[in-house]
Amino acid sequence: MAGQIDAQELRRRAREYVEYERDERFRTEVEELLESDADEDLADRFYEHLEFGTGGLRGIIGGGFNRMNPLVVGRATEGLARYVAAHGDRSAEGELRAVVAYDCRRYSATFALQTALVFAANGIRAYLFPSLRPTPELSFAVRRLDASVGVVVTASHNPPEYNGYKVYWSDGAQVVAPHDTAIIDEVRAVSGAPTQIERQEALEKGMLVYLDSEMDDEFAAMVKRQSVRPDLLRERGADLKIVYTPLHGTGAMMIERVLGELGIRVVTVPEQREPDGEFPTVKSPNPEEASALKCALELGARERADIVMGTDPDADRIGTAVPDGSGFELLTGNQLGALLADYVLGGRRERGTLPEKPVFVKTIVTTELQRKVAEFHGARVYDTLTGFKHIATVMRRLDAHPEEGTYVLGGEESYGYLIGTEVRDKDAITAAMVTAELALYQRSRGRTVLERLYELYEQFGYYEEIQISRYFRGQTGSSTITRLMKRLREEPPTQIAGVPVRFVKDYQAHTTTDVQASEVRQDIDLPRSNVLQFVLTNETVVSARPSGTEPKIKFYASVSAAAGTPLEAARSEVRGELGRIREWVEQQFTAIGAS
Repeated sequence: MAGQIDAQELRRRAREYVEYERDERFRTEVEELLESDADEDLADRFYEHLEFGTGGLRGIIGGGFNRMNPLVVGRATEGLARYVAAHGDRSAEGELRAVVAYDCRRYSATFALQTALVFAANGIRAYLFPSLRPTPELSFAVRRLDASVGVVVTASHNPPEYNGYKVYWSDGAQVVAPHDTAIIDEVRAVSGAPTQIERQEALEKGMLVYLDSEMDDEFAAMVKRQSVRPDLLRERGADLKIVYTPLHGTGAMMIERVLGELGIRVVTVPEQREPDGEFPTVKSPNPEEASALKCALELGARERADIVMGTDPDADRIGTAVPDGSGFELLTGNQLGALLADYVLGGRRERGTLPEKPVFVKTIVTTELQRKVAEFHGARVYDTLTGFKHIATVMRRLDAHPEEGTYVLGGEESYGYLIGTEVRDKDAITAAMVTAELALYQRSRGRTVLERLYELYEQFGYYEEIQISRYFRGQTGSSTITRLMKRLREEPPTQIAGVPVRFVKDYQAHTTTDVQASEVRQDIDLPRSNVLQFVLTNETVVSARPSGTEPKIKFYASVSAAAGTPLEAARSEVRGELGRIREWVEQQFTAIGAS
């Protein structure tokens, strides 16, 4: 903490950074702070090192050890390269290979080239995309090129001052145990300037290879292979009109291409089509937020679109809206996931292309409606922790034990979906194509997407969810979140919103406490994670989870009404309880002095 580090130590760290940072822009930033005696700013930049977490790096761009910059990125890559050299999977030809991609954010191209050159200097052939690409294409390319490791430079949907660095293993999935913590140890051991060669030398030695359009062609073909009813797209694709926004990110090149080649009319929001890391037309480039899709919804109304779509900057998340008779209704991540499960599993079952033992994967904070839909269509449902690396872990297990089943699709409530097995992370490109096909199929049956969703509610029960996020920035932020989780563990609620708590699930301790029976069971078979879940007697589920990538804590709540309850009555009942849960969550912040 800043109070524990004196000004002399902060300035020593700042001078160390200046000594090793090769990029003049970032080095000058810190030199000017040293000259101006800006100790408060220095404290924020140097009170700690930007943590290389289990997924990689994410932080504010700028000079300093607690920032995203070429030195921090280079050191992270040096540690990663050392680990890959010792433990990485080699290609069929015996090579160590890395694939590097980046999105539209500030300095993404700079950080990506830095990453590739450090890999090259460490004897790992680096394949670098020459311009921005969607994250799912990076995952696909790692598998296609038989690479040892992959890195994508992105901060997903964070504000423009952020950038990040996500690490993928040889199967195209984000790294998990034991690699994740072992890589962190290697990164922490790096000091000084990272090993690096010049770009021209790397090219001449064949250690830096720029990927060409062939990879784009293969990725686009893969997306089309996930079609459930390709004949429907061939025959009636031109009947559909989609308004789409990439939110200034990477999605346009692939979504326009794939949907266009299928004959679907795509109208892209013009002022949001070009890549721009400043995201000038939105407060946050997050398709989970209605405000981010405002321009697309307005254009959708003018164009009388059949569906509106938006992807985040690295095109791994997708938000959608569908006509409701008077305008457009935004679908939540949970709702679209249920519709996709119904369409893909039901459609493949109808056409005889569903595997003998189909598998659907969801996370513990994703709606149980998806479980009911998937099981109705004959799928086995796996629950995982939040994060697609955990969904990929299930896929890895099924690869090794095909007798257990075949992965068909999965997703999480935060607007991320994966259909098929050729990518091992969220894939908004494929999700966009299948969502378009879903809408076309419903139209061919004389109904809308919303009408199909209402049919699912009638059959399985009405479900609605909320998420409450609270940021705690600065040096005291993490301690505030820690205090809140500690209080919930040590003094768990006996009731929430007037409904008794039946079970308390602690995913860190791997325990389930039966409150009514006063019994504790060690029965959770998932990686340990700082998550608490309260299951109420009416099957409502409330979860608390600190973010793994941002200084915030998230509360999730899922409430349902019985199948057959009239829609308006079900909504009123469920939303009343959700409102009371929201009040309870605010009380938890107040109790620790964080209101």
